[in-house]
Amino acid sequence: MPEFAANISTMFQELPVQERCEAAARCGFKAVEFLSPYPFQIEDISNWLKETGTRLILINIDPGDSGEVGTAALPGREDAFRQRFNQALDYAASLSVPMIHVLAGRPTDTQSISKPLFIENVRWAAEKAQKHDITLNLEPLNDQDVPGYLHSKSDETVSLMSAIDRTNVRLQFDFYHLQITEGNLGSALSKHLGDISHVQFSSVPGRHEPQYGEINVDHLFKHLDDLGYKGWVGCEYWPKENTGKGLAWAERYGITPEV
Repeated sequence: MPEFAANISTMFQELPVQERCEAAARCGFKAVEFLSPYPFQIEDISNWLKETGTRLILINIDPGDSGEVGTAALPGREDAFRQRFNQALDYAASLSVPMIHVLAGRPTDTQSISKPLFIENVRWAAEKAQKHDITLNLEPLNDQDVPGYLHSKSDETVSLMSAIDRTNVRLQFDFYHLQITEGNLGSALSKHLGDISHVQFSSVPGRHEPQYGEINVDHLFKHLDDLGYKGWVGCEYWPKENTGKGLAWAERYGITPEV
């Protein structure tokens, strides 16, 4: 049975962020994801985790300035990428977070993107992260929500990983994005199992709880079990209404809805 992590950036919106680890623990989650922990002090986040017995397993690198979706592939933004990565590494190392999602970037009217620069930057970051036994996740983002993003399909991401050639750079496989860009998720999971460090899901369309969408997550969760996947599955969705009530999908997996 999959081990689920609640995303406290998207879930439990009815509560202040500092109360969301407690809410997740009450529902039976043993781990959480946090897209952007940086407005909060490391010591405060550490206390939330200790008090609730939850683990923080994934954070994102800061995406950058307004309109940017990462800076790792943006020429002229090398210093910004390194500053933001060092910030993420400080949080991850201090809080024993095993994974950092590294956002690549997309072109704008004034900004191009560069695959060679992305490869160079991620190699640099991977070598720093390796000293702390931290994995860097690369996630293909769909080209409808994030037009022009450097990589939007699983094969593209795996090709980048091969070029980067660092053992701690892995694939973050999000059902939501990959259903939109390529579909056939079961086959893609089978093909890339050895490349995957983390799985996430939400409904398509809407990015809500899975019961509101077209993806058969129960089938895919069983498929992950059959494949022998041992990682976490992140609930990166925006609840359609109340978070606890929307957890009806998870009762069969030992998560308790709160009404």
